[in-house]
Amino acid sequence: MSTTTVETSAADTGRRPADAPRKIRRRGEHSRTTSLVSHAILIGASLTALFPIAWLVFLSLGPDKDDYLHPGRIWGKMTFDNYAFVLKDTSFFDWLTSTLVVVLGTTLIGVVVAASTGYAVSRMRFPGYRKLMWVLLVTQMFPIAVLIVPMYQILSDLQLIDSYLGLILVNCTTIVPYCAWLMKGYFDTIPFEIDEAGRVDGLTPFGTFARLILPLAKPGLAVAAFYSFLTAFGEVAFASTFLLSDDKYTFAVGLQTFVSEHDAQRNLMAATAVLIAIPAAAFFYLVQKNLVTGLTAGGTKG
Repeated sequence: MSTTTVETSAADTGRRPADAPRKIRRRGEHSRTTSLVSHAILIGASLTALFPIAWLVFLSLGPDKDDYLHPGRIWGKMTFDNYAFVLKDTSFFDWLTSTLVVVLGTTLIGVVVAASTGYAVSRMRFPGYRKLMWVLLVTQMFPIAVLIVPMYQILSDLQLIDSYLGLILVNCTTIVPYCAWLMKGYFDTIPFEIDEAGRVDGLTPFGTFARLILPLAKPGLAVAAFYSFLTAFGEVAFASTFLLSDDKYTFAVGLQTFVSEHDAQRNLMAATAVLIAIPAAAFFYLVQKNLVTGLTAGGTKG
């Protein structure tokens, strides 16, 4: 009897782990293997994105203009002389001033016009309000090479050639259509009852827009501002055509001065490019909190 009891107990003991309930995986919980694979993919993607930046910084430390052909030689002669030359012996700070004037002016005017246009189409029903948005979209289909000649003629008639205002207005022609669509989609996610509450409190349509709607639309405004900033910051074709004075060059045009018909100072170009990236990175840091919310909100309305 005792032997049978021991064997039965051992058999029961051996069956218990198999009969024990399995751990239930919660929704959104991943296995260890899946987690490791996803982290490996993210690390690989991050390294891929950071490599061009690290390579540019590395090339900027080479003292000779042909070091990019033999990058291995840079290790033994790294120097910051390229940065010193760019800051002291070029018009870098003139380019910085011109770029800030053009970029901030474009961002301010472009976001204001786009936000008011998007709000009007989202909230008001006037003749042709649907066609207005499609007309804005159609303007994006024309290549820049086709638009430069008529724009040059218009700016020449208005005496805005070689002026910051002329370049700002031209940049807005490419920024406002996209940002208007973006802001219209964001305003559609804001309940219309807020506008009605503003009118009940005695606010004008503009007062409702400025005091109630815009504070709620900060994420959308951040995305529009970020797009406007980067577009104006890196624009080359319009800036090189409509700005003629050396002291009014933006960064994008100033970089071209390091390349001539017979020579290319790529070490100085690399150092300048690194310095140029600093304002863009600073602006991104200021608006990055609202970027994700603003990018997704326009497409989540049910």
